[in-house]
Amino acid sequence: MNDALRALVLAGGALALAACSTNGSGGEVNSASATPATASPAVDAPYPSTYKPYPGAPTALVGATVYDGTGRKFENTTVLLRDGRIEAVGSGLDLAGYTVVDGSGKFVTPGVIDVHSHLGDYPSPAVAAHADGNEMTDPTTPDVWAEHSVWPQDPGFSRALANGGVTSLQILPGSGNLMGGRSVTLKNVPSRTVQGMKFPGAPYGFKMACGENPKRVYGNKGRKPMTRMGNFAVDRQTWLDAKEYAADEDRKRDLGQETLVGVLDGEILVHNHCYRADEMALVMDMAKEMGYRVSAFHHAVESYKIADLLRENDVCSAVWADWYGFKMESYDAIPENAALIHNSGACIIIHSDDDNGIQRLNQEAAKAQAAGKRMGIDIPDADVIRWFTLNPAHAMGIDAMTGSLEPGKMADVVLWNGNPLSVYSRPEKVWIDGALMFDAMDPKRKPVSDFELGQPGEGDVK
Repeated sequence: MNDALRALVLAGGALALAACSTNGSGGEVNSASATPATASPAVDAPYPSTYKPYPGAPTALVGATVYDGTGRKFENTTVLLRDGRIEAVGSGLDLAGYTVVDGSGKFVTPGVIDVHSHLGDYPSPAVAAHADGNEMTDPTTPDVWAEHSVWPQDPGFSRALANGGVTSLQILPGSGNLMGGRSVTLKNVPSRTVQGMKFPGAPYGFKMACGENPKRVYGNKGRKPMTRMGNFAVDRQTWLDAKEYAADEDRKRDLGQETLVGVLDGEILVHNHCYRADEMALVMDMAKEMGYRVSAFHHAVESYKIADLLRENDVCSAVWADWYGFKMESYDAIPENAALIHNSGACIIIHSDDDNGIQRLNQEAAKAQAAGKRMGIDIPDADVIRWFTLNPAHAMGIDAMTGSLEPGKMADVVLWNGNPLSVYSRPEKVWIDGALMFDAMDPKRKPVSDFELGQPGEGDVK
């Protein structure tokens, strides 16, 4: 980051801070209108976003291969950025008044989006004093909000930007509880406060978990739940209590119940940690019983077994490329999972759940694509780009604003020095809302968190 931008962050300058659906034939998400819009308002907003884009300039990326995030590929194409928005994508465009960036031999994509991150809540260095992502004092803690643990100085944010081209990310509570609390969606920019990073207009998410984690945590405490049937019993009773609360006109304010009612009203999106196919099917039945819907199953290593059910229920699967076998519920994971889900017409997302993995979501997607090709499922590169751009935006409820290079959307853009699905390629430049936030060729455009200042290896992103 250059000195001027750093000063804006530190001084709180006004310029720096302020206020899956599918088509059934390959997992394509139908994006909302490209007209700038905000998502449905959250049920309450006592901690509103104060985000304002950093200053940018009209920019033309000329001559690159463009993957627009919707499944389309354009050769030797120009992308125009102006006033924080995508202005046009095409050829023969008028470049007068634009800063021209030569993209010959390079590639342009939408900004990378991670639907499952714990940056800020489990920041680097990973010491006990920084462990703020799991409130494991009760199996249901819908009253807690991930944003109240986010440390904006986490060096992981700048690593995700510089190495991974990540422009937006959802910060989730951990998976120790059946109901872990609210998530928060952030723009990946330096800020003194979490409010200065909050994605304006993004709906809240709600983290749930099934399977081994909650039953192990609370079984070891000698309390319910200690079995999978206990998990479901606690969940169901909690939802029933929330429905009673919603119907009580004389109710006293309850932070946890407010979150649950927001989910039942469809204003807060459910992101459910779940591995096994049978449990995902049961969770979808429970959602129908209680009157909510699951936006995405996270980790979802057995989604390939029920991809048709996920397609029919409009539920995305956020997966790794090849993590498997580290606990019993991950035993049946296969590297072809993502390709099989995509091939069934269901929504597929590549996620990280890891401060290193978030720096390589493009490579993880390429690994999953290659695994599919080995079994005869040949997925075009342009479709794979969706797995870490438009599809996560859809699951997070922000696809009307970002996730693709459609005119009117936020100018969250990555210029790659080669094909982004190659292990040899890296982000060369990254724009967020049209502001150049990273430039591999300019030392002044390599952001460094306050925590790193004066530390050995400051700003090193190798």
